[in-house]
Amino acid sequence: MSGSYPLLGTGLLIALFFLHKVRIRLRLSKAKHPSLRGHSQWSRRIARLIPFFGYEEQEFFGSDGAPESVRNDRRDGFNKLSLSLREQSPESIAFTESLEDSISDLRFTNAYRVPFPYRNVVRKYLKLGQVAVATSGVMIKDLDGNWRYDLSGSYGVNVFGYDFYKDCLENGFAVAQKLGPVLGPYHPLIRENVEKLKAVSGLDEVSFHMSGTEAIMQAVRLARYHTHRSHLVRLCGAYHGWWDGVQPGIGDQRRSDDSYTLRDLSGHTLKVLETRNDIACVLINPLQALHPNSDAATDATLIASDRSADFDREVYTRWLQRIREICTQRSIVLIFDEVFTGFRLAYRGAQEYFNVQADLVTYGKTLGGGLPVGVLCGKRRLMKRFKDEQPVNISFARGTFNSHPYVIATMNEFLRRVEDPEIQDIYQRANELWNRRVTELNRRLEAADLPVRAANLVSVWTILYLQPSRYNWMFQYYLHAQNFVLSWIGSGRLIMSQNYSDEDFEKVMDCILAAAEAMKKDGWWWSSPYLTNQWIKTEMLKSILSARFPWIRKALSGNPAVQGGDAKIDCCKRLIV
Repeated sequence: MSGSYPLLGTGLLIALFFLHKVRIRLRLSKAKHPSLRGHSQWSRRIARLIPFFGYEEQEFFGSDGAPESVRNDRRDGFNKLSLSLREQSPESIAFTESLEDSISDLRFTNAYRVPFPYRNVVRKYLKLGQVAVATSGVMIKDLDGNWRYDLSGSYGVNVFGYDFYKDCLENGFAVAQKLGPVLGPYHPLIRENVEKLKAVSGLDEVSFHMSGTEAIMQAVRLARYHTHRSHLVRLCGAYHGWWDGVQPGIGDQRRSDDSYTLRDLSGHTLKVLETRNDIACVLINPLQALHPNSDAATDATLIASDRSADFDREVYTRWLQRIREICTQRSIVLIFDEVFTGFRLAYRGAQEYFNVQADLVTYGKTLGGGLPVGVLCGKRRLMKRFKDEQPVNISFARGTFNSHPYVIATMNEFLRRVEDPEIQDIYQRANELWNRRVTELNRRLEAADLPVRAANLVSVWTILYLQPSRYNWMFQYYLHAQNFVLSWIGSGRLIMSQNYSDEDFEKVMDCILAAAEAMKKDGWWWSSPYLTNQWIKTEMLKSILSARFPWIRKALSGNPAVQGGDAKIDCCKRLIV
């Protein structure tokens, strides 16, 4: 009998060990967002299962079960919109079309402006020109001579207006022109740039790169190198460039086993940070404060009207400060990805705006004064790429075009100019100014009974839709028709520069209201008691299943959305799951 005690003890220890492992795993599972955004492997698997299907022109105008009269209004409005866009910019459209077969980027963006079932009809009739020849003030000129209000912000580069950056480029090129593309030796201005960047970041050392993605790659690599830990933590929905190490899930075909995607604003996430021993770094994109746990809004995924934005500066500040405390306690490297928010939210970026000091900070976009750049700033102990006691143990990172003299000179012009009292005054007023402007726009939209609102984080916006609809993505084309320049993701992200005057913004508001009124008049926001966001998503799921399993189509042939919307409401409600 006594001989069995060691076996029982061993068995008990093994059981306790596995229970401990299960507990750790459950803690991690609780910290993951329940959506597919929080489960990278499942999101990839499901993405491969979704087949393409497209609505034909007859189905296109009634995919929500609208009656014939509404479909006719939509068809007429669609045709007028198509004609208007073609008449506005025939040369720009023709030039853009001539490029599409040769530029893969353009072919991709044109295919992902709207939800894929509507893609074929939209691409056939709603043509957009993607050519620019001049800028002035807050406007961009196309190949046909049209001046349009810029709501694209050049994907984040344009913080202070294109004229500001044209001056930076001209002055920077004048300084560096005697060197040309000399690589290896540094331009003398690099010392001043480094000192200014150290002051802005609050950190000790600087390394230069040619893109924000490169800077992020280096930051993560250094964090792992110095902590001897394997995993990074990113918050659900956050974008950190296209490198597969920080873009798990859809868009990345490589399986990533060294990152955790955890919930934003969650105590479960804090618990994981407090207890796991394999976390090298926490990667923060402060722009997530505008839409926690959601991907950057794009009209390609605007299936229904449940896009959300929920920015609370005080709440998000406390959240980031709590993460800072835990990272300090647990020797986890806190990385701020300020490629987008740096020099936009405040002079010292999101670190100043949220009052949090990171260990490593990446910059890009606007910092180059109009030229491509990536910069990593960090604590001295984290920026070192070799170990004195282990001379072959290095963390290698270099780049041929790092510290290009034209980039350094133009960056220097930018860094000097943002110190001007005029720019510093803009920073002091920016938060209140843009909140006031968005509030006024929303007041006017509400007064006009239009189901559109704007939400913002300083000068970065997203458009929200209050009424369930399958056609909200059409709004981007009505905005284009009102002479706006948008990025390819449409109404999901509007970016405005700080040189918009109150007079400019008044005109922008007028045009946004005109676009919304036209879209409403054309019937795209038709409503019905059965037309809820849940119903719309259920119909989308049924269409996907029907496309993958054609035999299901017959079982769903009684769908009132297919028949025209005249079926009884109670019958429609039974379709909701």
